[in-house]
Amino acid sequence: MDIILATADHLNDAATLFDQYRVFYGQSSNLSGAQRFLAERFQNQDSTIFLAMDQGAAVGFTQLYPSFSSVSMGPIWVLNDLFVAVSHRRRGIAKQLMQRAAAHGRETRAIRLALSTQITNSGAQSLYRSLGYEEDTEFKHFGLTL
Repeated sequence: MDIILATADHLNDAATLFDQYRVFYGQSSNLSGAQRFLAERFQNQDSTIFLAMDQGAAVGFTQLYPSFSSVSMGPIWVLNDLFVAVSHRRRGIAKQLMQRAAAHGRETRAIRLALSTQITNSGAQSLYRSLGYEEDTEFKHFGLTL
């Protein structure tokens, strides 16, 4: 298993996984939309995507977005997406992707990685805890749909 930094050359592989990820979260499949969305990310260089490659096939990905902490006055990465194809789960691939994301954070001198997950996603929460992530008990997070 190789974890690689995705480039625009990996658009089709990344978009296929990204589409599957969105379907996992209840969205309708939209491969052309996934391709457009990720093409913009590559073109604008406003996210970092790592792909898990198994014998030349993309089987998982994580996508990070840069942000900042005003209070800490430092850069952070938002680990927004993590997905492994059903056929390759329970092989430690998600853990490898998470470890690569953390290494990227250290390489770019970020002060932390931040993520959120569905309350019911106990499998992901177990992975995050095993890697040292701590659940935020001090702040509640809110969103406004626009």
